[in-house]
Amino acid sequence: MNIDMIEAAAGRIKGHARRTPLLTSPFVDKIAGRRVFLKPEALQHTGSFKFRGAWSALSALDAEAVKAGVIAFSSGNHAQGVALAAREHGASAVIVMPADAPAMKIENTRALGAEVVLYDRTTEDRDEIGARLAAERGLTLIKPFDEPQVIAGQGTIGLEIVEQAADLGANARDVLVCCGGGGLISGIALALEAKAPAMRARPVEPVGFDDVTRSLATAQIQRNAQLAGSICDAIITPQPGDLTFPIMNRLCGAGITVTDEDCLRAMAVAFARLKIVLEPGGAIALAAALYHGDKIEGEDVIAVASGGNVDAEVFQRALSQYGNDA
Repeated sequence: MNIDMIEAAAGRIKGHARRTPLLTSPFVDKIAGRRVFLKPEALQHTGSFKFRGAWSALSALDAEAVKAGVIAFSSGNHAQGVALAAREHGASAVIVMPADAPAMKIENTRALGAEVVLYDRTTEDRDEIGARLAAERGLTLIKPFDEPQVIAGQGTIGLEIVEQAADLGANARDVLVCCGGGGLISGIALALEAKAPAMRARPVEPVGFDDVTRSLATAQIQRNAQLAGSICDAIITPQPGDLTFPIMNRLCGAGITVTDEDCLRAMAVAFARLKIVLEPGGAIALAAALYHGDKIEGEDVIAVASGGNVDAEVFQRALSQYGNDA
């Protein structure tokens, strides 16, 4: 993994993925106690940053692999990204999804033309299911985070952040990034290393699902004790990736953990003050910026809002509980 791969991915993605802005609000700044610059990947195609990595991976395949089709496993955002990228490349897609994934994400993945295979995330191994189906059908497996071209695609966000921060005069030390398996933050960290070494990527995780935070603290891969129980479904993974962890361990700052309630509060703030819809996992970096400022360095902070694919019930809960405080 290197900056050349990320820049090559940026060239292939140009004209296909949206260049999302950096958003600001004086009301958000007041809550955080510093200037906050939000990168709203919820505005990306399929509602999350995952389209970037999916397009990067599909566009790097040879014609025969595209013709044979692809397979992916995901709780929803990678699923939708791969489904759309495959459709636009004229490829079939099989997506292995947990049965308890948000209904909207399952429905959207099917609507984009993919075949959805559901599994029980507490008793079945998605890696085994994906590998078996790939072998049986001759499909190319596009992993959600531990895949070089996926990481390269996510790294294009880092390239944009560097350019936009310079244009806006953002004096940020920390770039807060939601973290599951680490594909997004690894790509961003590599881009920052090459283009803005004064900035560092910081992983943000839900309380109780802090495998990356613990792994960075011990310099060894740690696992989560459970794989369900947080509303941040999009970023719950068993452990950091074998490819992503060495990158994170070398380049990232210490992790920050955030409660589900703080994510709901951040969703309400994003809607009221920035007019954007975020899912809980997509709001977690903003939650860290708003409510965990004592763990952040610098007069400004950049937070990546990674996705907005939220069921109406969860979004209504955020607004009903915290809308008046936003």
